[in-house]
Amino acid sequence: MSAIVSFEFSPPKTPTAEETLWTAIRRLAPLKPAFMSVTYGAGGSTRERTHATVKRIHEETTIPPAAHLTCVAASRAEIDEVIRDYWAAGVKHIVALRGDMPGMEGPYRPHPEGYESTPALIAGIRAIAPFEVSVSAYPEKHPDSPTADADLDALKAKVAAGASRAISQFCFVTEAILKLRDRMARSGLKIPLVPGIMPTTNFKGVARMAGKCGASIPPALAARFDGLDEDLETRKLIAAAIAAEQVERLRREGFDQFHFYTLNQADLTYAICRLIGITGARA
Repeated sequence: MSAIVSFEFSPPKTPTAEETLWTAIRRLAPLKPAFMSVTYGAGGSTRERTHATVKRIHEETTIPPAAHLTCVAASRAEIDEVIRDYWAAGVKHIVALRGDMPGMEGPYRPHPEGYESTPALIAGIRAIAPFEVSVSAYPEKHPDSPTADADLDALKAKVAAGASRAISQFCFVTEAILKLRDRMARSGLKIPLVPGIMPTTNFKGVARMAGKCGASIPPALAARFDGLDEDLETRKLIAAAIAAEQVERLRREGFDQFHFYTLNQADLTYAICRLIGITGARA
């Protein structure tokens, strides 16, 4: 069974970062991903840069772009303008998210004139144009969610509003992904669950990210990176092996789509894709 991959990038903040980003995009595009998504900063802080990057992917590559869009810090009118601009630019896929508050500080508060939730945002997107809409899913529970059942109810509401794909938060506990897939099936949710794969070269940095989003770090995983702070090359080899192992386990369990959080670095993601047999050649 062949695998389908997609890649996630962040909009650049500087000319140097933009050069790094486009080096990564050009390196990974020949692998023929299903799409390339571009994130939206906390509080909508990267709105213009996200739009510019998505539009450039559409214009300069053959890979369909997907634009992240959040509810926070903007009115419905402002968000609807962004949605219409994407459709007019030829961008047909949005990753709809609740989003984080500016500076990622404090609990979520909807804009007084904005979309109050992800399902409301999805409904607004669908009212404007027939976008493909992807949403997030959480194998280990969203930090703001009281229970895993509440998380599942939130996902059901997103699907009812028009979501067609769920991309998981990165998760190193493969069993949690399998359990979420099974719970979705028992609940009658038929949209694909696409596991999010996070390369782990900068293990300390990924551990910090995991702490913010509620993702567990298995002790066995941490042990593989122990004592390698000054050994980048070994960390790269281990990171590629870990991600490839996880993908192959998930493939044996029936998954055939995977979303890579690239952190705007191409080499590790490229190596992992090659390890799992993604070469860019399609039958």
